[in-house]
Amino acid sequence: MSVHPGPITVAPAAAAKSRRRRETASAWAYLSPSVIVIIGLGLVPVVWSLILSFQADDLVTPSRFVGVDNYAALAQDPHFGQAVGNTLLYTALYVPLSIVLGLALALALNRKVRFIGAYRTLMFVPFVLSATAQGVLFSFILDPEFGVANSLLHRIGLSQQGFLTDPSQALLILVAITLWSGTGFCMVVFLAALQDVPPSLVEAARLDGAGPFRILRHVTLPAVLPVTTFLTLWQLIQSLQVFDLTYVTTKGGPLGSTTVIVYFIWQQAFQNFTAGYGAAAAYVLAVVLLALGLGARLLRRNKEVR
Repeated sequence: MSVHPGPITVAPAAAAKSRRRRETASAWAYLSPSVIVIIGLGLVPVVWSLILSFQADDLVTPSRFVGVDNYAALAQDPHFGQAVGNTLLYTALYVPLSIVLGLALALALNRKVRFIGAYRTLMFVPFVLSATAQGVLFSFILDPEFGVANSLLHRIGLSQQGFLTDPSQALLILVAITLWSGTGFCMVVFLAALQDVPPSLVEAARLDGAGPFRILRHVTLPAVLPVTTFLTLWQLIQSLQVFDLTYVTTKGGPLGSTTVIVYFIWQQAFQNFTAGYGAAAAYVLAVVLLALGLGARLLRRNKEVR
């Protein structure tokens, strides 16, 4: 009498392990295109530019290793110093003004009146426009000979202005243009924060006899403080990386008065063909941005601990 073997069974642990392997393989199959793009367009350029910052490279002939010479040259370059000064001045003007104006607009539009949605949209529309479009638009408006701005000044009896062609005015004009477009973003974020302020706190302050300014100081501003911190860091990073508007309107001029750090980096790499020098300047900016991010993170952590 022959004995037939029973059905072959797989241990539950082995089956679960095999299933996890199949799921992992499927997950990587779906994720691999994104991972390749991130590595190819993110990680590789970062590493390559770091290596490039220690080399003398004109993007044509073979590069040669120069150590920290590029960084040493930056410390003695008056043009880089001017670019840093212009960037700091631009940031010092733009960041606080955009925060204050954004909060003021949010307070003015945080009410139920007729057509309030249209008013909010009109204030936000400039933010949607690209920096290139803004630059082209204001280049026509502020043209010293044929622009609308000087035409209006002439009609009211004022002298013509150089605007973007005047070294004493150009950077201030760029700040004003950026405020016109960037304040709308701050306004929308503040609006969202203001609508989360508990009405009971405002009503309690009113019952205690607090006026509008005391309510703003002791209720509204503390409630929107986290959003204010976020916007300050966001606007700070954006202002340190400004490039498009400068490129379209002034090309860093006149007399270098609007040359900011990112434009300086582009100029060194693609106009002067000193790619290694430009990469060193880019890494100086990257370290500053990293320090800002880490500082904000530590500050937030300390506040949470307190």
